[in-house]
Amino acid sequence: MTDPKFQIFKDAANEFRFRLLSKGNGKIILQSTEGYKSKQGCLKGIASVKLNAPIDRRYKRLDSSSGDYYFRLDAGNNEPLARSEMYESTQARDNGIAAVKRDAPDAKIEDLT
Repeated sequence: MTDPKFQIFKDAANEFRFRLLSKGNGKIILQSTEGYKSKQGCLKGIASVKLNAPIDRRYKRLDSSSGDYYFRLDAGNNEPLARSEMYESTQARDNGIAAVKRDAPDAKIEDLT
């Protein structure tokens, strides 16, 4: 069993991004919606996820055009912070939201850059 953690990494455009790995299976359950020019900006994004994760109204439950389900976590100013993977059912999506609520506030940060 693994502890939940945020990972900071650089994408193909050389921007900083974060992802949240779940407790237990270590799968990615949330990823930043944007790239950050600085590591400090990325860390602020993680801090905002930690702050907003427990608040149910910050989650937007969405459907994809292919019939899958996902969610987005928004900041207090309603700007998108992060989005989930795709799920095959609304129940699986809701389980993903519950995992973010549980794991994000206390997750450690691993810097892969």
